[in-house]
Amino acid sequence: MIKIGEYNTLEILRETEPGLFLEDADGNEVLLPNRYVPKEFKIWDKLDVFVYLDNEERLVAVTDKPYIQRGEFAVLRCNAVTEHGAFLDWGMVKELFCPFREQAFKMKKGGWYLVYCFLDEESNRLVASSKTNQFLDNKELTVEAFEEVDLIVSHPSDIGMNVIVNKKHQGLIFNDDIYQDLSIGDRLKGYVKKIRPDNKLDIVLGKIGYRSIEPNADLIMKELEDHGGYLNLTDKSDPETIKRALQMSKKSFKKAVGTLYKKKLIQIKDDGIYLND
Repeated sequence: MIKIGEYNTLEILRETEPGLFLEDADGNEVLLPNRYVPKEFKIWDKLDVFVYLDNEERLVAVTDKPYIQRGEFAVLRCNAVTEHGAFLDWGMVKELFCPFREQAFKMKKGGWYLVYCFLDEESNRLVASSKTNQFLDNKELTVEAFEEVDLIVSHPSDIGMNVIVNKKHQGLIFNDDIYQDLSIGDRLKGYVKKIRPDNKLDIVLGKIGYRSIEPNADLIMKELEDHGGYLNLTDKSDPETIKRALQMSKKSFKKAVGTLYKKKLIQIKDDGIYLND
């Protein structure tokens, strides 16, 4: 079965005037227009192509690489807004449509939006939605506490930043756990700090508890080496100063410094931390 909105590996069936006809294992055919035909090919060669509906609503295969595929999240630019909805740039000749009903907030030309791409069953067209939460589910979690996870920054709230966890679940990084600038659409690693009884996920960007000591200690060592063996930071430094300098909490800083001191890698003085020779 040829999958719309995804990459397909198809065999070259025959050459025609408009291009090559490709075939899947079930005998389904799709046209690869001449502009995408490779310079050299043989009948029955296999090609990796992306399949979607062109401007004439015909199934077509292309070798262009879209910024988003069916079942994925991505930040896309709005190229135009009409009476029907918004049209987004996803790297293809035909723009990706986002109907008004699928817009969390009314989109504007030139704006950038985090969207999910899915196949509309009624029209059989690929469409986008900025109402991303509807495509996430925390009823049956596939993650555990302290597990490393992939994150996509979704949208801010009064208490923190909402994130998409492993492209499946909703999570939240509380403001107190944010030590770096985050923008919607950022992709980064994080950890499950806590799973609440209602399956809500508390997420942090650094490892939890004792698991965080070594990475933070390594970071401080690197900063010491980059700054001539000295950091103007102590356990009396303001938490915001530590946060700006090292992107970690004062509590994490003190734990990491303690680890380095016990290993006799640093000296702790009134004016800061010194790297031992």
